[in-house]
Amino acid sequence: MSDIDEMELDEEHAPAKDVNFSSEQKGKKLSKANLPVSAGDTLPWVEKYRPDTLNDVSGHEDILTTINKFVQTNRLPHLLFYGPPGTGKTSTILALARHIYGARNIRQQVLELNASDDRGIEVVREQIKTFASTKQIFGASTKTDGRLGSFKLIILDEADAMTSAAQNALRRIMEKYTANTRFCIIANYTHKLNAALLSRCTRFRFSPLPIDALRRRVEHVIDTEKVKITPSAIDALLQLSRGDMRRSLNVLQACHASSTPLDAEGHPDPSAEREDITETHIYDCIAAPHPEDIQIILKTLLSSDITTSLRTIIDIKTKKGLALADLLSSLSDELERLEVPKQTRILWMEGLAEVEWRVGSGGSEGIQTGALAGAVRNGVAVMKNGRLDLNPSEHLVN
Repeated sequence: MSDIDEMELDEEHAPAKDVNFSSEQKGKKLSKANLPVSAGDTLPWVEKYRPDTLNDVSGHEDILTTINKFVQTNRLPHLLFYGPPGTGKTSTILALARHIYGARNIRQQVLELNASDDRGIEVVREQIKTFASTKQIFGASTKTDGRLGSFKLIILDEADAMTSAAQNALRRIMEKYTANTRFCIIANYTHKLNAALLSRCTRFRFSPLPIDALRRRVEHVIDTEKVKITPSAIDALLQLSRGDMRRSLNVLQACHASSTPLDAEGHPDPSAEREDITETHIYDCIAAPHPEDIQIILKTLLSSDITTSLRTIIDIKTKKGLALADLLSSLSDELERLEVPKQTRILWMEGLAEVEWRVGSGGSEGIQTGALAGAVRNGVAVMKNGRLDLNPSEHLVN
């Protein structure tokens, strides 16, 4: 945790008058959202609005309910949180740590190692083992609001990056010091973790966040930061985030920063009115193909010959600076919505999957762009009359 996160206001040293605080409660721990304006403005919104309590965590209510029952009965097991990035794994365990120990004791009771730390066997044998083997002497000092944390907590974020030797050493430590230490292992991919390590943990999968959970948090940030954004832009932001809260807040902050007007000298002008963030701004920030461009490509692929289709794709890619991987993802979504014969759908799925694998393996984008056009045209050729109407919306599944 950062020093800013743990800083406290001293009663004797009042802040200068030119620094405004969003919270006037002196002597209490400042959350990231209640930092001084000068410090809060420099924080990424992902950190500034990271949930402080379990009630603030968006989505995954079933996981939160189970964890709360573990805490209430004082039977918290070793935990394994896994799933895609930006789904709330780290935020959940940090909020749980604050709930158990309180803000004042979290540093003494929690050891957090993230991807920037050395995760070799020496760290496991020295740092982790030393922390886990040290028993709590003054147990009453951890009492916060009637709660008593009788064990320490070690959080291993990005644990799938640990070496095999480190994982083997860790499993013995988890067994030996279970009486006074709990582990929370966080990973994106469980297949990179030792099977013996997995068997010692209770697993919770964090799936991509639903649109409603993303919307609640994003709209809270929009209201707090007074972001000027159109409703269609919010919908596009949530759709393109694909359940990743971190990505949605990063894109929103980037678009908000780019909408800041500049004076004649090129410096930000706070007195000028910001322009509204539109759907186009969202797509440009993410470098994702705009729906209008995808519709043009789709209509061309369904109704024109291979040469015209290839020229259209290359032209849009060059003008908009798009990557073939992004075009594949968006085009695949549109093709899935079309009502076509089974043979055509199979050819499309097989062809696009092959192109995506080749691009991911370092294949030439120019050659694979032709393969993309060829895959779609092959599917069109097997359909009755060898063509679809120019308007693909007529073939959408209701």
